[in-house]
Amino acid sequence: MSGLALPSQQVGDFTITAVSDGYLHASFDFLTNIDAADASRMQENAGIQDSTSIHINGYLVRAAGRTVLIDAGAGGFKQWGGRLKANLLFAGIQPSQIDAILLTHAHPDHVGGLVDASGDTVFPNAELVVHEQEVAFWQDDGNLSRAAERARGNFLVARQAFDGYRETLRTFAGGEVLPGITAVSLPGHTAGHTGYRLESNGQNLLVWGDIAHFPQIQIPRPDVSIAFDQDPHLAAATRTRLLDFVSSEQLPIAGMHLGELGFARIKRAGGSYAIAYDECA
Repeated sequence: MSGLALPSQQVGDFTITAVSDGYLHASFDFLTNIDAADASRMQENAGIQDSTSIHINGYLVRAAGRTVLIDAGAGGFKQWGGRLKANLLFAGIQPSQIDAILLTHAHPDHVGGLVDASGDTVFPNAELVVHEQEVAFWQDDGNLSRAAERARGNFLVARQAFDGYRETLRTFAGGEVLPGITAVSLPGHTAGHTGYRLESNGQNLLVWGDIAHFPQIQIPRPDVSIAFDQDPHLAAATRTRLLDFVSSEQLPIAGMHLGELGFARIKRAGGSYAIAYDECA
């Protein structure tokens, strides 16, 4: 972040902070149901200068003596991101202070920051909490053998992360994963893609994971999926359903590929949806 503080929101007793890991880039050719030229135009109209860049966020959650991280960034995998640890230090958090890491899913830009280049765990005191379907998918040798060549490395990164935290790995099927934090099934992007709803003192916020990679494209056009989605049709259906829900409920959101402001609301505008970033405390 270029500002003096990382973007934060208060949700009841929770303090949640967006921690940037940096950026990756993806061609508009990865998108379905939209021409690359139209995608580029939407980004430009939204004022995004580096139109193929995808921001990577993690979220730091603090309450009741707990220090929790939701996703761990790319850690420099394929030269993606790699700034999360430095930004945590900027926020005054040492990696050893993180006592739990909740994963939305196990793609490299979410788990690459869990293990360093020498294979050591970056967060030595953290429990790793992940949906049981996510672990089962990435550990399945049949899925690995069927994967496209470009995706096979993703299995190795996920397995390295799970192996590094095998002593503290905890899986769940649903429900409350930590006090005040409830798993929300958001299928399509991956087998166990999960959001997390924070609720405290009547206030709520949803961390929605990878519902959108290009928010200025996929929120007004929820039918647009990306090659990273394991099931593009299901991902689009989940996105459409969720946009309807969060806009109707006026539920604040956080997402791993929102911009550096990190927090937003979804507005319904003339039969479509638009993102409005929150001014952060």
